[in-house]
Amino acid sequence: MTTPVTVFAGRKVALFGLGGSGVVTALALMAGGAEVAAWDDNEASREKAAAQGIGIVDLAAADWTGFAALVLAPGVPLTHPQPHWTVGKAKAAGIEIIGDIELFFRERAKIAPDSPVICITGTNGKSTTTALIAHVLKQAGRDVQMGGNIGTAVLALEPPAEGRIHVIECSTFQIDLAPSIKPSVGLQMNLTPDHLDRHGTLEDYAAIKERLVTAADVAIIGVDDEPSWQMAGRRGASGRPLVRISGDEALAEGVFAEVTEQGGLRTTQIVESRDGQRTIVASLADIGSLRGSHNAQNAAAAFAACAALGLGAGEIATGFRSFPGLPHRMEELGRIGRVVFINDSKATNADSTEKALTSFRDIFWILGGKAKEGGIEPLRRYFPNIAKAYLIGAASDLFAATFDGDGRVSYERSVTLDQAVSAATRDASAHPGAGEIAVLLSPACASYDQFPNFEVRGETFRSLVQALPGFVRSGGRS
Repeated sequence: MTTPVTVFAGRKVALFGLGGSGVVTALALMAGGAEVAAWDDNEASREKAAAQGIGIVDLAAADWTGFAALVLAPGVPLTHPQPHWTVGKAKAAGIEIIGDIELFFRERAKIAPDSPVICITGTNGKSTTTALIAHVLKQAGRDVQMGGNIGTAVLALEPPAEGRIHVIECSTFQIDLAPSIKPSVGLQMNLTPDHLDRHGTLEDYAAIKERLVTAADVAIIGVDDEPSWQMAGRRGASGRPLVRISGDEALAEGVFAEVTEQGGLRTTQIVESRDGQRTIVASLADIGSLRGSHNAQNAAAAFAACAALGLGAGEIATGFRSFPGLPHRMEELGRIGRVVFINDSKATNADSTEKALTSFRDIFWILGGKAKEGGIEPLRRYFPNIAKAYLIGAASDLFAATFDGDGRVSYERSVTLDQAVSAATRDASAHPGAGEIAVLLSPACASYDQFPNFEVRGETFRSLVQALPGFVRSGGRS
């Protein structure tokens, strides 16, 4: 399915970048009646696009005076570290530079301006939150399309229509190329330094994120970091609809997570505070896909977004309970007795792994690969949660030195993932106590020494675990 982009019908458009979203965008423009002149520096990408009927034109030698716009793939530098050469040519020709999210919003304005659109951005948690919002809406019987930065290009979705809800994850790169973005609900999760090589400064990065919530009919803003807290202050001062969310602290007005502990068991509840009244609207207890403090903010954000579109608290809570989670992100694969197997292969650095290490108390931790700068040094304060570690890949010596220096973590060099799974399962099954025990793949490393990407690493872990005697998949399937 493609959303035809008719707003450039009968006009000529330059397009640079023929990866997955670039090809979809070219086809959407062509379906809407535009003439597309497309280029990519990669010959194989050009050949693949040409085979689909996309017009290939060397934009370096083209006459730019005939183009109405340059459509740029989000992975192509617009400003930093320096503008791509096509950006210079577009500016010299006096034409606008836009991306696929902008095309989507222009088409929506033309064919279904009142169709609901939720846009989600932020440094961390936006993919889980996007998927959670879409899941809750679908479970409540809504017509939902989900895409954008989460995997399906936005123009590959069904087009905007009355009663159809689009849930779109937006990267900063995409927002920067969407000057007329105007969601029904705009959600800014959080902000920490990221992609500064492409944005120059933290202030520039934050300003791009803020465009989304500034333009939204309803803004939902996480206030657990200073830049986002300031964004919420500016939105609040405008008098336009605003919902503050927090995963860390109670709010006088807004939606927040509240953690209680009884008998050593921690329970997270989502609380809505409105006009001085606090209401517990959902519980995350026993929802494996939403365990961990990081998911508390995700759930608060999803509740606020779904409520903004009219869903009741009961509908939202029901949707939470059936949320399967995202593959390779704190994904509960299943169990052998009280041992739970968690696939967190997406955790390619210490910051990502930190979220997993805060989610369990007895962890048999499989880690390693191609180490990132700083290794696992930032994770020392979570080492008391580690029952034993199993080192794989190129980072084994570096991580062994960290554990030796700490003196509190028992470890073994497993070398390969299959050996690590076998050893961790053996040790976890023999671990004393009555609580939940986790065999956790959270590598804190890139995969490139032994696997082509984190997805293959995670799928390998899944296959190894599912082959274990006595394993029962989550959901009761053996």
